[in-house]
Amino acid sequence: MKKESINVSGAPAAVGPYVHAVKAGEMIFISGQLGLNPLTGEFPEGVEAQTRMSLENMKTILEALDSDFDHVVKTGIFLDDMNDFAQVNAIYAEYFKNEFPARSCVQVAKLPKGGLVEIEAIAVVK
Repeated sequence: MKKESINVSGAPAAVGPYVHAVKAGEMIFISGQLGLNPLTGEFPEGVEAQTRMSLENMKTILEALDSDFDHVVKTGIFLDDMNDFAQVNAIYAEYFKNEFPARSCVQVAKLPKGGLVEIEAIAVVK
């Protein structure tokens, strides 16, 4: 199986030595998306705004790779504070409307650049 590393214009630049996604056959592995605004490189204020921005960044990547939220099979959510779980879930549910993917959600000690949430995904091509 051939592996293709992909960076997508319109998504924030990676904050480390990695790419936005790797496509292997019909599978798409999306790197964790912080809630960074792709135009400014800054975080919006609050966990709700960062969650929405993280998912909008993921949407940009999915669309560039001929996929969408309906084709996501697994996500991982990393929270700076598990007390934000309910707020993140409410926004997450706005993006995954048909069938929810398998998911894990954990609190971490710290996220890059002081982020409040980071979301990664595995999807299939439409």
